[in-house]
Amino acid sequence: MIAIEKEIERMVDLETKAWNTKNVEILLQLFHQDMVWPWPATNRSHDPMEWVFGFGKYNYERWKRNWQELFDTHHLEHNIRETKKIVVSDEGDAAFAVVDIDTLWIDKKGKENHWKGRVCKVYSKIGKEWKITMHTGVLDYSSL
Repeated sequence: MIAIEKEIERMVDLETKAWNTKNVEILLQLFHQDMVWPWPATNRSHDPMEWVFGFGKYNYERWKRNWQELFDTHHLEHNIRETKKIVVSDEGDAAFAVVDIDTLWIDKKGKENHWKGRVCKVYSKIGKEWKITMHTGVLDYSSL
């Protein structure tokens, strides 16, 4: 299981690199074709009744266009990420990573888009490689 944990950590690091370098191709290669990514209305919206889908199910062209738009219109002020926990299924075919993030994007008018809190990245083993199949939006658990 240690080897799988290292592979998941490598994927978390690769995703961080994609954000840091604003490289949409690196980002998209991590996602499974059935990936979904629900987002809370705010980072305090712990009740999934308040969550939404920003992009729908993974679609390469749509997701590329949407993430590239963010990269083209925003400066990445900082992107601090710390993996808190990695859990691998007993069968070795699924895993999740809990990651604390503090990512600050600023658009050309100075408006901030701050992702601060905790996320859960869910992975499945597809053939010989791991892919992200689901990812929660950022939630703040600091006062719970």
